[in-house]
Parts: sequence; C-alpha cells; structure tokens
Amino acid sequence: MKHRSLEIIRDEHSSLAAMLQSMRMLVDRGPGDDPKNFFDVLRAMLFYIDEFPERLHHPKETELLFPRVAAAAPEVGVAIARLDRDHEYTEKAVRDIQHLLMAWEYMGESRRQAFVDGFTRYVNLYLAHMQLEEQEVLPAAEKHLTEADWALLDAEFEKNCDPLTGKYKPDPAYEALFTRIVMNAPAPIGLGGG
Repeated sequence: MKHRSLEIIRDEHSSLAAMLQSMRMLVDRGPGDDPKNFFDVLRAMLFYIDEFPERLHHPKETELLFPRVAAAAPEVGVAIARLDRDHEYTEKAVRDIQHLLMAWEYMGESRRQAFVDGFTRYVNLYLAHMQLEEQEVLPAAEKHLTEADWALLDAEFEKNCDPLTGKYKPDPAYEALFTRIVMNAPAPIGLGGG
C-alpha cells in the first residue's frame, strides 16, 4: 500500500537536495559580477531551509515518525538516534551558516573561506542524513508501521505543502520568497543563471 506521508517525505527530500546542489553551484561560482544577486539568492535559499525543512519537516519526523519506527523496528534505533542528533545540529547550523554568509557579504573576502567550509560541512551532512533516512528508516516504516500510524502520519505530513516540490502553490506570505528563489537561482531549482 502506498502511504502519502512517505511520498511527501521523499518529495521534500528531493526538493531540498536540489536546493542544496543549486546552492553548492552558486557558492562554487562565487559572486562574480553580481554580488548583490549572489548574496540575496543565497540568503533567500537559507531562509527557505530554515522555514520549511527545519520548522515543518524535521519536527514531524522527530516527534511522529521516528518514535513509531523505533518502537516497531528497534534494529534501526542507532540510525534514528543519529538522525535526531542531525536534526538538532542542522536547526542551529542553518542560522550559523546565514551568519557566516552575512560576514562574507559585509566583511569581505577574508570571511569567504569560513563560510565555504561551514556550508560544505552542512551540505554534506544534510545529504548523508537524507540518504540514511531513505535507506534505513523509511523502509523499516513501510514494513512495520500500522494503518493507524499511517493515518496519523499522512494527515500530519499533508499539512506541509512545500512549494518547492512543485506540487503546491506557495502560501501568499511566502510567495515573494519563492519567486525570488525561482527567478534568480540556477537550475535545478530556478530559472536564473546563478
């Protein structure tokens, strides 16, 4: 049986991975001849990560999905403990990365490497985090959770409505943010050349 929450989690992982890869491309290219757009787009992308994956996606995994899977499939307990630690780290780390980006923007080139190093660690951890979740936790959930578990998870994850998955219209409060990202970020997220 297909569970809507798993589809939403995988869609959100896919859009976040695309966002992180687009950001990596931007960082690798650097500000070039348009530093204002470069920093503006990266700030908008980091703000998106803070607002959606960190405040909507992760809490539902930590509070709803992971405890159910850990109880039903204790063999993935070590993976779940690591994923929960990652959630604690990334929630703070995204704000630290935003600060490092502003330091680079406002203080100049001498602050670039600190941003690049922090950002690279963050992206690598995030991509490994999603891979671990999809390889160990989600298959265990599919195998062991009950229909009552799925009913609750499906109802909760359907509230996320992350517009970067391409399946939902942005909340009007966030429309300008998503327009800014899509118009100025490079593919695969946006239409801009970066």
